Amino acid sequence: MPLTNSQYESILRNYEERQTKNRHLLDARINQVYKQVDGYQALDSSVASVSVEYGRRMLTGDEDVLPALKAKLREMSEKKKQLLVSAGFPADYLEPIYDCADCKDTGYINGEKCHCFKQQMISILYEQSNIHEMLKTENFSNLSYEYYSGEDLNSFNRAVDVSKSFIQSFDKDYDNLLFFGTVGCGKSFLSSCIAKELIETGHSIIYFSSIGLFEFLSRYSFDYKNKENLYNAFEDLYNCDLVIIDDLGTEVTNSFVTSQLFSCLNERHIRKKSTIISTNLSLEELRDRYSDRIFSRITSNYTVCRLSGPDIRLKKLFKTTNNTL
Repeated sequence: MPLTNSQYESILRNYEERQTKNRHLLDARINQVYKQVDGYQALDSSVASVSVEYGRRMLTGDEDVLPALKAKLREMSEKKKQLLVSAGFPADYLEPIYDCADCKDTGYINGEKCHCFKQQMISILYEQSNIHEMLKTENFSNLSYEYYSGEDLNSFNRAVDVSKSFIQSFDKDYDNLLFFGTVGCGKSFLSSCIAKELIETGHSIIYFSSIGLFEFLSRYSFDYKNKENLYNAFEDLYNCDLVIIDDLGTEVTNSFVTSQLFSCLNERHIRKKSTIISTNLSLEELRDRYSDRIFSRITSNYTVCRLSGPDIRLKKLFKTTNNTL
């Protein structure tokens, strides 16, 4: 699913704005240091004159000049850091500033799109504004055990531990998660917690409600005039770091849904790309609604977490209502 020219240009403009912003920030820091740190500006200016001097020696055929120049520049660099630290600044205060240190705010690493570029593409193409708004409240900083007790609390504790382990080992181990259980008991919340942590570490995430996923797939699958878009749409779906399918079972299930769900899960499994599914269906209902192949794929390759308890959304609603009366 390719970007339009305007969308692509928008991302490139964003990188230009980052570079300009960080360049201005660095210039402001340099001016601050020049004013507050005695001797720093003079030492900084002498770097150019030293380079010119050694360059002249190099032209005369002096073979020892390059190692000597490198040693001299290292010495001057250390002196500048000492001046900064003595004045109460961090030693790296005047190092280049980047929003993404991996690509240095260019969007590319060795000719390939950086993870930050890919996430911007996904945010545009899959209209991620909804999940980003959701993640402001649905994250580990708002995790609460207030509404759980007994076995429900034990199940939720285990699901939280599984979620944190999934995040910690995400780059080392291939795993998938299935959260299933009663309505409103924290399945979608934990999926969002995981999404937020992984997005913040530069991973590409695609989030779909189950209904939204199959509407998306049907829109591209039956657009026979645009085969390139169809190919790219599926490649993005199969190759992004994590796909979250929320509320599986709320869609109208038919042969198209079943075949597309299997293709998605199977392709991602083959490519060792992780998937998280949340559903209100029991395992028996999951098996009866979808094919044996899908049920086997999930139960064989997913860490399964059953959650139970009251509908927390309703509990919070009643609590808020009572507090305003």
